[in-house]
Amino acid sequence: MLRVRYEVPGGPEVLFTEEVPVPVPGPGELLVRCEAVGVTLPVVRKVREAAEPIALGGEVAGTVAVLGEGVAGYAVGDRVTGLVFGHGYAEYALVHTAMASPVPAAAGAVDAVALVRSGLVARGAVEAGRIRPGESVLVTAAASGVGSLALQLARAAGAGRVVAAVSRRDKAAFVRGLGADEVVLYDEPAAWGDPYDVVLDGVGGELLGPAVRALATGGRLVAYSSGGGSVEAYELLVRGASMIGFQIRAVAQGRPEEYEAWRQELWEAYARGALRPAVHGVVPLAEAGRAHALIEERRNLGKVVLTV
Repeated sequence: MLRVRYEVPGGPEVLFTEEVPVPVPGPGELLVRCEAVGVTLPVVRKVREAAEPIALGGEVAGTVAVLGEGVAGYAVGDRVTGLVFGHGYAEYALVHTAMASPVPAAAGAVDAVALVRSGLVARGAVEAGRIRPGESVLVTAAASGVGSLALQLARAAGAGRVVAAVSRRDKAAFVRGLGADEVVLYDEPAAWGDPYDVVLDGVGGELLGPAVRALATGGRLVAYSSGGGSVEAYELLVRGASMIGFQIRAVAQGRPEEYEAWRQELWEAYARGALRPAVHGVVPLAEAGRAHALIEERRNLGKVVLTV
């Protein structure tokens, strides 16, 4: 089968394809013949920054080809999507059933990849922010796969004012089309407007400081990015504000019932047209470097997906 990997850290140019044997599923695993693979910012960052090469994981969607020992609830031929922590940029990938979700008949593989993992992160971030009716919410990385869903979910949670923070002005029409009331730029924090009750931050790094300073008294910042960064405790203290770290893997492993309930919510919202996964475009698996470049250059509007 075809697989994408790399041997030295770097940009999109270090990715290459190779032919390797099809993996064998272990206990509790599904071997999935991939149709679509989601590209995530954490993986793009790790390719450039990690000291040692990592397996290119992420979301996949496709058809179950082989069942591992002890698997119940799935059959060969089922359409599924799921999160892969091993090699996911491949024609076949191993998905543990704890990270798998059936794909409804009406949904395509590309939409499934764009909706489930990104939607679960967005859903969890909104939950962690405890948005109350009428509150104001700032969403950073609002044009990303996660951010574009967080905008919609914040509104559905009752936010009275939803503002999108983006890297480039030419993304404004896109995020307004998803329901943003206003659009602000990362490099103009002085123009971010009135303080916010909740900030959902998918960027981190140098943007974390301005994001905290944008909080209203008693505000909550939810940090769910892989970008790191640090916050002065004084900035939280003077606002009586709080900062919450959110990681979807912790929910999947520690609160599986809640994780499954969120998945069902996402599919139901999708089915009735209340939640729209945004896909920037699809790129062939063999051109994975081009997909990474779209994200590194901050040109994507929504999810970037590899097709197999």
